[in-house]
Amino acid sequence: MADDELLKLSTELGLALKQRGWMLALAESCTGGMAAQYITAVAGSSAWFDAGFVTYSNEAKITMLAVDAETIAQHGAVSEQTALAMAAGALKHSRGDITAAITGIAGPDGGTAEKPVGTVCFAWATRDGRRISSTLHFTGVRQRVRTASVKTVFEGLLSLTLPLDL
Repeated sequence: MADDELLKLSTELGLALKQRGWMLALAESCTGGMAAQYITAVAGSSAWFDAGFVTYSNEAKITMLAVDAETIAQHGAVSEQTALAMAAGALKHSRGDITAAITGIAGPDGGTAEKPVGTVCFAWATRDGRRISSTLHFTGVRQRVRTASVKTVFEGLLSLTLPLDL
């Protein structure tokens, strides 16, 4: 997947967010700010991008996004429950109308039998109460997992910004 594809998706996302008058906030773990990098590569993104939280450690998830330590203890940092809490925290701690969260195991190590390398959990949340989460399993090297994760987040955000009257 080329950088051009991610830039195209982030540009489309910016247009959709501007049309709705929405601001975006992101909560990233395994992508380390890669999604925010592509968002801010779009000229004028300050009109629709408010904040990006890179919460790589569990402690950062807890302190910056108010993820409950018990959620991480029960379900793990790589779980839909944690991703949903990260997305909710990004909404709470920003001016965002819509958020996305990414938490996963990009590799090359860190995986387990239950959660192998390439396992990534996502969540999307909107200020009006919509919450969506999913888990995907990507193959390939670390960079491919991270890039595929950003693509997935952008596509999910785009689907949530479509006009409600379609």
